[in-house]
Amino acid sequence: MQYEYVPITHRERLRWPDDRSVAVIITLNLETWDLVKDSDRTTYAGGPSILPHLLPSNVPDFPNYTWREYGQRVGVWRLFELFEELGIPVSCTVNGATCLRRRAMVDHAVARGWEIVAHNYEQAELLTDYAHDRDAERAVIRKTLAAYREVVGRDAKGWLSSSLRGTLNTASILAEEGLLFYCDLMNDDQPYMLQTDHGEIVIVPYSNEINDFTLFTRQGHTPNAFRDILIEELNTLRKEGKRQARLMNVGLHPHVAGRAYRIRALREFLEYARSLDDVWWPTREEVANWYLNTRKKS
Repeated sequence: MQYEYVPITHRERLRWPDDRSVAVIITLNLETWDLVKDSDRTTYAGGPSILPHLLPSNVPDFPNYTWREYGQRVGVWRLFELFEELGIPVSCTVNGATCLRRRAMVDHAVARGWEIVAHNYEQAELLTDYAHDRDAERAVIRKTLAAYREVVGRDAKGWLSSSLRGTLNTASILAEEGLLFYCDLMNDDQPYMLQTDHGEIVIVPYSNEINDFTLFTRQGHTPNAFRDILIEELNTLRKEGKRQARLMNVGLHPHVAGRAYRIRALREFLEYARSLDDVWWPTREEVANWYLNTRKKS
């Protein structure tokens, strides 16, 4: 895969619809883990865990498993209620296993017309496990896309790897499978093009920095600090976006942002962002298509 190094100050001006400054995407990660795996390896991708002393993968780790499962049983419904109340569109990343085992979450999002993005098959199975086996990686991707198609009722347009652990082959396989956009790369505030041996694919960047897991669980910020960080990020991007349009992704996890004592802070950020007339609330697919159409006209 290849992409050009083009500093944001050296690009043609990108504009969003109605010349809005910032495209805000709220990403809700609907992830499913296996309780046990046929492996004695100790792994916790995307950690840290809620309890630090990890068990081998073939031994049930109920504290860490049920901490995450809280999000599926309770937290996600608290978040769904908030998004619906405020009229905020959501981009949901969904494991294939979530589609098949935890379908109520996916059905709820589909019924509201929210975007669904393919997100690996099972959250702890990383594509980097197959970094040197393209056929095995392709099999995982195809298995995920098949589960997506079965439950969502259409083909996936985009992909985010679990824990963002893609390989040098991932983008090429996705382009080969006909996907429009890919989200693992976090190096920009705008979409851009990635070249693969199966054609181009649009990068719509994700963020592990503007992310509830990083801010709460890794860095230990308070709810008020979380709110203030999001508002500060948005306001700076709005100022910059008057010259060159910006993209702000807010990554959320139901077992983190969906806790009762954190929901107020998220609400206050969303209410603030919703009050601004220079914010665009697109899907990733809309961002990718807008960018492609803009490139054709330039």
